[in-house]
Amino acid sequence: MIKDYLEIGEITGTHGVRGEMRVNPWCDTPGFMSAFKTLYLDEKGEKPVKVSARPHGNIALIRMDGIDTVEQARKLRGCVLWMKRSDAHLPEGRYFIAELTGCSVFDADNPSLCYGILTDVSETGANDVWHITKDSKEYLIPAIPDVVIETDVAAGRILIRPLKGIFDDED
Repeated sequence: MIKDYLEIGEITGTHGVRGEMRVNPWCDTPGFMSAFKTLYLDEKGEKPVKVSARPHGNIALIRMDGIDTVEQARKLRGCVLWMKRSDAHLPEGRYFIAELTGCSVFDADNPSLCYGILTDVSETGANDVWHITKDSKEYLIPAIPDVVIETDVAAGRILIRPLKGIFDDED
């Protein structure tokens, strides 16, 4: 399901004495956060904050308008930051993990056959691995073009052509 606002990271602490904060990014790279000028302190977009961010190793350092001291920044520790999805400008056919999770996964050749729900995504380096759960059992499928045939996040539906042996009923 396409969501208007997505979690982008969590404020984990302060950096320096002028209100800069350390953020654990929940996106591909800390540099991704630097593209945003506005983030949100809530999932509905009702608490916007003007920001500037920069990568710093495996974290992002962020400054917020109105936060000028370490004491002010310390009060925000543990806050989750949200981004407006439309600000991300993803290429066509690319989705965030939060949008993929919850989608139903069906067989591309037999669309009435449901393999389960996509519940998680593991990033392995070579390709992502999707976790499909059905009846408390988890299956792992590679998220590669030969397997993932169609992704319709707006409809909450993914069509796959699984490799032999992934599901119990395969030959």
